[in-house]
Amino acid sequence: MTALITGASSGIGRDMARVLAKKGISLILVARRTEPMEALKKELSVPVEIISCDLAKKENIYALYEKVKEKNIDILINNAGFGVFGKFCETDLERETEMISTNVTAMHMLMKLFLGDMKARNSGYILNVASSAAFLPGPLFSSYYASKAYIHRLTQAVAYEMKRDGSNVYIGSLCPGPIRTNFDEVANVRFSIPSLSSEYVAEYAIKKMFAKQKVIVPGFSMKAGRVLAKLAPESLQMVFAYNTQRKKFGKK
Repeated sequence: MTALITGASSGIGRDMARVLAKKGISLILVARRTEPMEALKKELSVPVEIISCDLAKKENIYALYEKVKEKNIDILINNAGFGVFGKFCETDLERETEMISTNVTAMHMLMKLFLGDMKARNSGYILNVASSAAFLPGPLFSSYYASKAYIHRLTQAVAYEMKRDGSNVYIGSLCPGPIRTNFDEVANVRFSIPSLSSEYVAEYAIKKMFAKQKVIVPGFSMKAGRVLAKLAPESLQMVFAYNTQRKKFGKK
């Protein structure tokens, strides 16, 4: 089997590569930073191809697909993404649109391109990395929350289409809470609730992916939070989300 992982230079993407390598699965690692992927390649005992690529640009996504499409990708993990923290009227527009291109457009395009091939073969796995943020509105982190909601809802809808078509292709979304990675440094935030290790989340996610669980939520607290979010009115969800985000940098 061969797996393609975006955002593979650090965090969950890097650790998912390690988990899959232990299972003897060949890897294609994609990220903007080459050096961390080269270091990862040296520690793995399976064939690893490294592709340096800025997924915020559509032409790079098409080029990536053309480069690897003949390799019959069995597993696609759409993990690339980052967040922009702050009030909507104050965040940088260019940085925000770059985030939307990476989190949403790249995921959408890669899933659509590779899904066609997988459906034709009637086999394959697509795991889209969303977030527990997908379950709530997100004042002070609005665009990031919205991007993760897009990932999660699109994944659910397309998975149902595959089910109705009788396809064996798996499509699922990973919706973790805070994880100890460099995400908080990129987004310029500090998480206000306990976080899980990226190693644990990666191991859990791959296990559930192969079990074909459609929505993967690691950790008891996030599972409980998802249930509570379903029960709480949107007005209360908004207050909770705002206060959670506000704690990251003090009162706004």
